Amino acid sequence: MPTRIYLDHAATTPMLPEVIARMHSLMEDTWGNPSSIHAEGRTSKALLEKARKSMAAHFHCAIGELFFTSGATESNNMILRGAVQGLGVDTIITAPTEHHAVLHTLETLQEGGVVKVLLLPVDHRGQPVLRDLENHLTQLHGHRVLVSLMHANNETGALLSLENVGALCLEHGAYFHSDSVQSVGFYPLNFQQLPVHFLTGSAHKFNGPKGVGFALVRGGTGIPPLQWGGPQERNMRGGTENLLGIAGMALALDLALVDREARLQYLQSLKEHFFHGLRAALPDVEINGPELADGHPKILNLSLPHNAATDMFLFNLDIAGISASGGSACTSGSDAGSHVIRAMYPGRDRVNVRFSFSHLNTLSEINQAVAIISGIYHK
Repeated sequence: MPTRIYLDHAATTPMLPEVIARMHSLMEDTWGNPSSIHAEGRTSKALLEKARKSMAAHFHCAIGELFFTSGATESNNMILRGAVQGLGVDTIITAPTEHHAVLHTLETLQEGGVVKVLLLPVDHRGQPVLRDLENHLTQLHGHRVLVSLMHANNETGALLSLENVGALCLEHGAYFHSDSVQSVGFYPLNFQQLPVHFLTGSAHKFNGPKGVGFALVRGGTGIPPLQWGGPQERNMRGGTENLLGIAGMALALDLALVDREARLQYLQSLKEHFFHGLRAALPDVEINGPELADGHPKILNLSLPHNAATDMFLFNLDIAGISASGGSACTSGSDAGSHVIRAMYPGRDRVNVRFSFSHLNTLSEINQAVAIISGIYHK
């Protein structure tokens, strides 16, 4: 079987060997329930809090501000629903390019009549129009408002200035939540300094295990639990903690941040090499979203005109041994198309493919992928 070339790291990343080894050893040696008061429980509890302390240090937050969850989807739900139920938020401002974990949650809240949702327009680079955000915040004086905008878009890599949005929110007394799934482990996120109230992330986006993530909740910003059942996570999330996943996530974050800047530079070089190689072979290829030098170096979203070669492009790529995506991993198996690309380029009819890279990819793989894609397109 030929070696596959995995270029879908925005969907999920392979666990690093060090993370696998750490979790395997804990399966054998540290299996106690952290809520138990006996020796096995105390050992597990100590490991849990060691992981919390390690991650809190990376985010420059208090350990009491970091809550472990099953992933960013749960974290986003906890924050969005909690802001309505616990903070009295009556209006949430977001963008149509957000992940469905945010958009579908807000749709449900709005349909239930508990909150009004306002969508900001986005430009062709995928940036929310901040002038409209400022106008909304001005007009909503006297309301409890939450702004929910992601830091790095999962389909285009468009990067939001958390500082600029946060400053607007502070000026108008609004809460600010940012889904930071794609940026954790790649960009410095200093929770002490950033003007945000809530941040969320998932371990499997930075070479950790699936099924575990976190939420950062600014101290004093009390929201109710999403999940009841026990006193875990300081009464914020009932249920026995995923100790193995949490320990794996903490180690994965440690490893990601050791050479963060070097990884970003390497990813940018892979991204540019890949695009220039494809552009030489396929002159009609265009970038969706930010320019090549901008945005997250991990993500490159491309579009091609329809022809016989692109009718089943993702399928043909898969058969040829290349893993890529048509958009979010949550919807790439459907034929609905990307809601992100529709919002950015309404009415445009092209084939869109997201390629996303990792420090585990090699230049040789990139060259092979360019040759394979070119062959498919010109077949």
